[in-house]
Amino acid sequence: MDVHVPAAITRGLVMRGVDVLTAQLDDATLLADPDLLERATNFGRVLFSQDADLLAESNKRQRSGVFFGGVIYAHQTGITIGQAIHDLQILADAGKPEDFVNRVEYLPL
Repeated sequence: MDVHVPAAITRGLVMRGVDVLTAQLDDATLLADPDLLERATNFGRVLFSQDADLLAESNKRQRSGVFFGGVIYAHQTGITIGQAIHDLQILADAGKPEDFVNRVEYLPL
């Protein structure tokens, strides 16, 4: 989870058994977007964000062919907390991290 994701989304996913690592728990809150995406990639994780700058970084990597572990993006005003939890759980249950490599998925589904 990017640092900008509401804690309620994280809590909802954890309560449903989804494996979540937040930037806060990883002591990565001060990392710039490219570094945070690189860190998630190195951990073999998909990064969920509501930050348009991180979306721009992932799109830049797609265009230039730079490998990254995947991003799931939802605009801050385009999805409710409940819908984000629901959709993220579906993606977590239906796919493996390698299914998201070099991809950007948009929520709501």
